Amino acid sequence: MPVIDRSVWVCVGLCDRNPVATATCQPAWVIRWSNIADCADNGYAMDGIKMNSWIFVALGGAIGSVARFKLSGWVLEQAADWRFPLGTFLVNVLGCLFIGALAGLAMKEDFFTTEARLFLFTGITGGFTTFSALGLETFYLLRRGDLLVAGGYVSASLICGLLALWLGYALMSYSIGR
Repeated sequence: MPVIDRSVWVCVGLCDRNPVATATCQPAWVIRWSNIADCADNGYAMDGIKMNSWIFVALGGAIGSVARFKLSGWVLEQAADWRFPLGTFLVNVLGCLFIGALAGLAMKEDFFTTEARLFLFTGITGGFTTFSALGLETFYLLRRGDLLVAGGYVSASLICGLLALWLGYALMSYSIGR
């Protein structure tokens, strides 16, 4: 691991450009460049990710989204009488299984290129389910021993997400009803 004060580290989903926070990043998520001055010369945007990397995210996202659509639709046909949202539940659990397997592989140094990580983690699993990112980030917090932070993160994500959903719904219902 390079010296933090000479390098800029970006952790997708866990940290940003804060050197203190980045010291806690997990290797599976880290994208690094050796010197910020080299970024422009090597075709990198200031956030450390290649400018054309959005293509990898978009392609992966398309694959993940279609996979979610197909799996959820198939499960809905199989369990049409269920009151439990089985399709979404299975997508979320399978997404966590998939991202966990990827994270386990990525723990081996340089197992995935930056582009492969963007394609697999951000693209496919992000398009398939963002719940897997919540699961992975919580897993890393628990592994680090941050039980209170992990519990707060899960609780805040659920509560704030539901409140934001309710607020958005209420605002649109109110504005449409006028």
